[in-house]
Amino acid sequence: MDGRVIAAHGRQYVVELADGSRLSCFPRGKKSEIACGDRVDIQRTSDDQGVVEAIQPRTSLLYRSNEIRQKLIAANVDQILIVVATEPGFSDELVTRALLAAESEEIEPLIVLNKCDLADKLPAARQRLAVLAGLGYRVIELSARDHAEDLRPWLAGKTSVLVGQSGMGKSTLVNALIPEAQAATREISQALDSGKHTTTHATLYHLDTTSDLIDSPGLQEFGLGHLDRQEIELAFREFRPYLGQCRFRDCRHHREPGCALTAALAEGRIDAGRFAIYQRIVGLHNGS
Repeated sequence: MDGRVIAAHGRQYVVELADGSRLSCFPRGKKSEIACGDRVDIQRTSDDQGVVEAIQPRTSLLYRSNEIRQKLIAANVDQILIVVATEPGFSDELVTRALLAAESEEIEPLIVLNKCDLADKLPAARQRLAVLAGLGYRVIELSARDHAEDLRPWLAGKTSVLVGQSGMGKSTLVNALIPEAQAATREISQALDSGKHTTTHATLYHLDTTSDLIDSPGLQEFGLGHLDRQEIELAFREFRPYLGQCRFRDCRHHREPGCALTAALAEGRIDAGRFAIYQRIVGLHNGS
């Protein structure tokens, strides 16, 4: 049989079968690299349990990683919704890292600025996102409490994954778009035999017959240990016209003479804040 993973927690998965029924499944073997959204081949072992035999080929895989381990977020997604808010403050670096991960997998990003009903906080948040909007990233503004429906047209016909720091209003957004989400989460927690997993595992919800939304746990960091320096450079959209133009082929875009990126930075064609984030990311990669 085959099915689709609609919830993933540790080494336990809820798989939705073709007839809409759900089965709690475990991977075969000790190592598991299964993500929410994966299409899998399974073998039923009892009325209410099964084993994942294989993962079917993916169209995309969104994940984060550091030197020690990787954390799968979602598979086979077309779009990533990065949720930020007017308050509490969001991390520019975390947003940038999520965008880089999406760019590297060719997943279309959409930045959702939530809590726009807080009028006094809105101008500052808008200003912080203006650089990204200027690079062609789509930014939409809404209030999840009152206007979550504004997001629905952007989700039509796609599998989207929601990511963001804790406190940005992701849960409010999910519950407004999918009123039965809390019931679905309870049902999944029962399948996983625990009520504790509601905020620690990724869950896929059906918006309609052609649109799905994967909610992921709140992020406080987004490691990019799986990307090398060249991949990171390429994932910065504004760097692309200058890559390969430096005097030295192995230019690190730091203090080397004839660097096309630092020249573009000096001329204001690359945002200083974004460039500083790039340097921090590759600094971590290079151990310096």
